[in-house]
Amino acid sequence: MSHPEADAIIERYARRNRDERYYRRRPELQQMLDERRHGVLRLFLERGGNDLSSHYALEVGCGGGNGLAHLISMGFSPERLTGIELLPERFADAREKLPNVRLIAGDASEAEVEAFSQDFVLQFTVFSSLLDDDFQQLLASAMWRWLRPGGAIVWYDFMFNNPYNPNARGVPLSRVRSLFPGGRITIRRRITLAPPLARAVCRVNPSLYGIFNSFSFLRTHLLAWIEKPNEP
Repeated sequence: MSHPEADAIIERYARRNRDERYYRRRPELQQMLDERRHGVLRLFLERGGNDLSSHYALEVGCGGGNGLAHLISMGFSPERLTGIELLPERFADAREKLPNVRLIAGDASEAEVEAFSQDFVLQFTVFSSLLDDDFQQLLASAMWRWLRPGGAIVWYDFMFNNPYNPNARGVPLSRVRSLFPGGRITIRRRITLAPPLARAVCRVNPSLYGIFNSFSFLRTHLLAWIEKPNEP
């Protein structure tokens, strides 16, 4: 039986899917996605090594599989990737797109993933969708359990609350540290123009996104590399 918060997430996303602000073809969302992909690629170039084909990676909340497809384009082997997705329609999209990737449907906190089996565990704006503190910790503990010593969590999420969006809440750096008390955050960067501002400037001209995003205080997301120390 899934956690009650998992059922609540399904209801919140059902409402969100009717909101045109989240349509992927919107220019600001495309620029945010491109920026995140570039940031993740940069992290792996700096910390992940030159050959990613022998590493195991898992994405929590993999959606329709775009993030996993990006990992494959970076050099990961599909057979060494795992995706977990709660929403049935998104899971079906990922299954169709990525037939050679291991995909798990349902509540990630209860997923049957072997301990210490992953070199990297990734999450992109999953935790800001979790409004229950205990469930956040439950999921973080599962991610940490799956990660081998010397591996890393790749984290990308909102840092600040949006007063106009009660279905999400920011996850500041202090909270990230408390979720992974044994981790070492060796890289942290603030990226992504605040979504309400991004929507506003892109309505005028999409090229304005980059100009406004050059000011770090207007960025709202944390991109971090959280290492699990090697066992003594």
